[in-house]
Amino acid sequence: MVVGGPGSGKSTFARALGAKTGLPVFHMDLIHWLPGWEERPSAEKSRMTEEVHAQETWIFEGGHSATYPERIALADTLIWLDLPLALRLWRVLKRWAQYRGQTRPDLPENCPERLSLEFLWFILRTNAKQRRRHLATVSAPPPHLTCLHLHSRAMIAGYLTNV
Repeated sequence: MVVGGPGSGKSTFARALGAKTGLPVFHMDLIHWLPGWEERPSAEKSRMTEEVHAQETWIFEGGHSATYPERIALADTLIWLDLPLALRLWRVLKRWAQYRGQTRPDLPENCPERLSLEFLWFILRTNAKQRRRHLATVSAPPPHLTCLHLHSRAMIAGYLTNV
């Protein structure tokens, strides 16, 4: 289970981890969005998320916090990519410049990269709440769950090197 705020590198990390481990990788953005940036209904997102959870093995990156309890119960490892907010905002801007007008691999067809003040505001206003939620989980995880709190690019690279 890979979590972190927008721009933390969840998709890139999950792809790299999947390549090293051979485990299948699932991106929440492919569940959250329909083509054309239409948001999928919450009940459908939950059903699709449960289908991923039902598989024997997975690397699942992204949100839909309504399903976090089930995901945490089924995961053996939670990896929190907790990079500084300024770096994450820079990465979101860089991603927009790199993919502008194109659909990233972790998004459905016809979802060309976009950037809005609303999205930047979402990142800013949800940062503290998201960090509190993940900190609570990694501070007192259930006994079966290994938690990794990676809070620098060097820690992330080091983890991937040593997998």
